[in-house]
Amino acid sequence: MRVVLQRVSEAKVTVDQEVVGQINRGFMLLVGITHEDTQKDADYLADKIAGLRVFEDEAGKMNESIMDVGGAILSVSQFTLYGDTRKGKRPNFMAAARPDVAEPLYEYFNEQLRSKGLTVETGKFGSMMDVALNNDGPVTLILESKV
Repeated sequence: MRVVLQRVSEAKVTVDQEVVGQINRGFMLLVGITHEDTQKDADYLADKIAGLRVFEDEAGKMNESIMDVGGAILSVSQFTLYGDTRKGKRPNFMAAARPDVAEPLYEYFNEQLRSKGLTVETGKFGSMMDVALNNDGPVTLILESKV
């Protein structure tokens, strides 16, 4: 699994001009799933994200987690994170898991985040989505379950 995490002051996702997910302070996650990913990968990333210390403490140091600051998560499925652009001008998406495999694992991942007490909003899997956010910092990290 691959996640692009952005610390945000606010974020929302719109489908067909309807807001389907919206948060204030927290993380905007773009979540990509490949063929070999399992629930173990989702567990690893959910634990990592919940404990990641990228919010400032009283001294201005990135020392607090999303759980410490009471932040929320906006999680958006993003198969294009597995786009291969090494050859030609058109990305190859063969490394992205098929929807029948990716969607249940994406839902499991979101439930693992919720089980930690986090508020998790989502986009709409497989839909054309408009995503808007204010990146706070900016802080942007790429997390992978396989190193």
